[in-house]
Amino acid sequence: MREYIFATESNADLSESYINENNVLVIPHYYLLDEKLYGEDEFLSNKEFYDGMREGKKAGTMASNPAVILEKFTEVAKQGKDILFISFSSALSSGIQNIINGANEVMEEYPEMKIIVIDSFSATSNEKLLIKKGLMLKKEGKSIEEAARILEGLVPHLCGVFTVDSLEYLYRGGRVSKTSAVLGTMINIKPVLIINEEGKLIPISKVRGRKKSIKYLIDYMKERIGSYIDKQILVGVIHADVIEDANALVEMLKEEFPDAELPVEILDLGPSIGAHSGPGTLGLMFLGETR
Repeated sequence: MREYIFATESNADLSESYINENNVLVIPHYYLLDEKLYGEDEFLSNKEFYDGMREGKKAGTMASNPAVILEKFTEVAKQGKDILFISFSSALSSGIQNIINGANEVMEEYPEMKIIVIDSFSATSNEKLLIKKGLMLKKEGKSIEEAARILEGLVPHLCGVFTVDSLEYLYRGGRVSKTSAVLGTMINIKPVLIINEEGKLIPISKVRGRKKSIKYLIDYMKERIGSYIDKQILVGVIHADVIEDANALVEMLKEEFPDAELPVEILDLGPSIGAHSGPGTLGLMFLGETR
């Protein structure tokens, strides 16, 4: 059985230590702040990025670079290894097509190599969840094909629910009208969004007040988790520069699921989603019966 590694994009929000410890290949996605491009040679910390948005700077994102993909995949091919790639949702970015094109080109040049691409139809910690499970399967001796089949079976169960602190950034991104943004802000409306079964980020509710919107995240998890209560691989608490709210959400999880040993991790939400949802975004990601 050939050796294989796991790969993903920077959208998975993996820490540098996790990347190094588990030999994960990461393809960069790019982000812009006032038209300046970051993500490869120059970077901003998440706090710098969100502070820029708070100051009114225009934020944006850009998918992966085909030339970088070719270079990175070719390096792995020369090492005689295969790649199991966990991708950001195809409904949120065109980046997966760049990955598939690059994979096909490298496999044509190196016919003995295998690159399998899995569309997570999700993002951030749910991509990490699949990698974490994949590493466990690899350690158990599963082949790349066996691991891919099991991970693909988990994709429909990847749940993600978010609340945003301000309607301003959804308005900037065209997700709500100016009138809705102004009126919603006046009465303290906090939208709740999910990543649906098609991998799209869609609004499902409007809650008045931050505290109630955070409670909604817990209620959504309770509604969806079902028999997966004892099958969690990674419960991601995702935040865009609101660590206090993230810590509060972790405490609420402990209170709501006192008998469950949930593998909770707090992750900083990177620019790929944060550019569109804004600072103050708070999310909860987990395995459930259905999305």
